[in-house]
Amino acid sequence: MALSNSQYNAIMRDYGRRQIHNRHSQERRIEEVYQRIPAVREIDNTVGLKAVERAKQLLGGDTAARDRLKREIAELGEQRTALLTAYGYPENYLEMSYTCPDCKDSGYVEGRKCHCFKRAQMKLLYAQSNIDQIVKKENFSTFSYDCFDDRRIIPEVGMTAARYMKSVAEKCFQFARGLGKEGGNILFTGNTGVGKTFLTNCIAKEAMDSYYSVLYLSANDLFDVFSKNRFESRSEEEIRDTYQSILECDLLIIDDLGTEVNNSFTSSQLFYCINDRLAGSRSTIISTNLSLNMLRDNYTDRVTSRIISGYQIIPLYGEDLRRRKLLGG
Repeated sequence: MALSNSQYNAIMRDYGRRQIHNRHSQERRIEEVYQRIPAVREIDNTVGLKAVERAKQLLGGDTAARDRLKREIAELGEQRTALLTAYGYPENYLEMSYTCPDCKDSGYVEGRKCHCFKRAQMKLLYAQSNIDQIVKKENFSTFSYDCFDDRRIIPEVGMTAARYMKSVAEKCFQFARGLGKEGGNILFTGNTGVGKTFLTNCIAKEAMDSYYSVLYLSANDLFDVFSKNRFESRSEEEIRDTYQSILECDLLIIDDLGTEVNNSFTSSQLFYCINDRLAGSRSTIISTNLSLNMLRDNYTDRVTSRIISGYQIIPLYGEDLRRRKLLGG
């Protein structure tokens, strides 16, 4: 999950470009206003002189003069605002504008990575990862119902596989559109090859296109990260970054839960991960070949209880689509 030095530098260079752009945009707005409203230039010059005077009086300990100057500068600010609005400009027209007001396009807030930095980090990692290529092929626009049986009724849902998958795909599309607004979580269950990973990739593509941070991990990779964080010697920053990537991304996808080696450590870490993300209203998608009863047996009642209470459970049915395609069915 961590960035290399070159990747980190690439992101910071982008922030540098933003800051230069912001400054140039502000300078153009100031010059525009100065040309149209010369009195604003005079006020700004006066404020500058009074600020220097105030600094001198602060050093001299003249508090009465300091307070007087403070009032005068405030009055000049009010005059400046009145002139701007009188000419149809917003009150903050001459202020610096930012792509991300939270960090002021620095990438950091109080020494910690801003949410916009994390999104930039995820976007960069996607571009250099396999998932970026996969979702180009597996997304809602390429979803086809032709490979699903449209004759035999599935007893559990009372409709054909094709009709059922249409309703499931619509739920998934609405879920993707609601990210960042409605939140929510999904548990896909079903045998191998029934469409769990494809649907997950469809949602991931929608989220990524909307610049939400998406982290896609197999269950093995997820628990490998937790294990390394717990048992290997690392710096605090590395540990924090890895945990933040898993716990604080907008959408976490855990693929093939149940294929990892299961023990008390994986159960406790899964509960920690699920519980923390539910508490923070961050969306998670889990896909598994296990039934709910098997999940309970593998991961304890409290894990299963949190999933049942906090996730939309979507069971998928049918035969292995990959095998069917290979056999020409």
